[in-house]
Amino acid sequence: MGYRVVVVGATGNVGREMLSTLAEREFPVDEVAAVASARSTGSEIEFGDTGKMLKCKNIEHFDFTGWDIALFSAGSGPAKEYAPKAAAAGCVVIDNSSYYRMDPDVPLIVPEVNPDAIDGYKARNIIANPNCSTAQMMVALKPLHDAATIKRVIVSTYQSVSGAGKGGMDELFEQSRAIFVGDSAEPRQFTKQIAFNVIPHIDVFMDDGSTKEEWKMVVETKKILDPKIKVNATCVRVPVFVGHSESINIEFERDISAEEAMNILREAPGVMLIDKREDGGYVTPVECVGDNATFISRVRQDPTVENGLSLWCVSDNLRKGAALNAVQIAELLGRRHLKKG
Repeated sequence: MGYRVVVVGATGNVGREMLSTLAEREFPVDEVAAVASARSTGSEIEFGDTGKMLKCKNIEHFDFTGWDIALFSAGSGPAKEYAPKAAAAGCVVIDNSSYYRMDPDVPLIVPEVNPDAIDGYKARNIIANPNCSTAQMMVALKPLHDAATIKRVIVSTYQSVSGAGKGGMDELFEQSRAIFVGDSAEPRQFTKQIAFNVIPHIDVFMDDGSTKEEWKMVVETKKILDPKIKVNATCVRVPVFVGHSESINIEFERDISAEEAMNILREAPGVMLIDKREDGGYVTPVECVGDNATFISRVRQDPTVENGLSLWCVSDNLRKGAALNAVQIAELLGRRHLKKG
């Protein structure tokens, strides 16, 4: 016997990827429901490559009673309104928005990093999925933290436009085309032109000068991995359609060589180490699209601090940064608590 699973926000980039990932990983389902806003009601979406078409249901009228798991990818507003209703109906919510991440009664989970934290889900019947950039960084840092204890992390991100949704991808495409034919490329979704440019601004600015995206990486790292780790982030939107990249500098409590770190990363769950130290011997975002791994390259000693390393981290943000991590949480929930399939 399998699960009855709801995908909320099924017509969005991440919602579609959730459906594909459920099918690809053969998650044990008896029934799948595609749920979205009123404007998508009645539209059809394919359940992965199964050939099965799902007709979208209206979130405003959907009854979560009798459903086991709801994967939410509809933003903070719908999560705030509908996730508690689903949870109260006995359906466990795995939410991809930022709304519940810092709630002390809601576990924030990366299955390769802090699986035991999922046991706290019963307090609200809600589990939070981390920010896309945080998720891939946690997969990279966890095995190194276990080996040498991380004191401090400096990270600069290079985040693709898909992190801003379909509108962000459309804007990059339309601006690129406009520039090639000599038309104007006025920004609509982003604050400045994104085509052939980079923008050091993701989400709103906060009082200390950081953006909310940068704040998320700081506080989520502390909640998921270790509250004692000091983190400083600079988050940048780049003209890449899919795939987030990160340049990560790490300071440890004890000495760890680049060779030791690479040996650890080769065996780490969810990590693919590709570091040949030659032309092309590293992974770029174009190459990670559609893959579930978090790719690590350019591992090297940082001589400017005691016990320092630097590395390059790339992952498909629609997968490990969102859909894959949510489905992995559902798999973990099933193994530890729901016991079906």
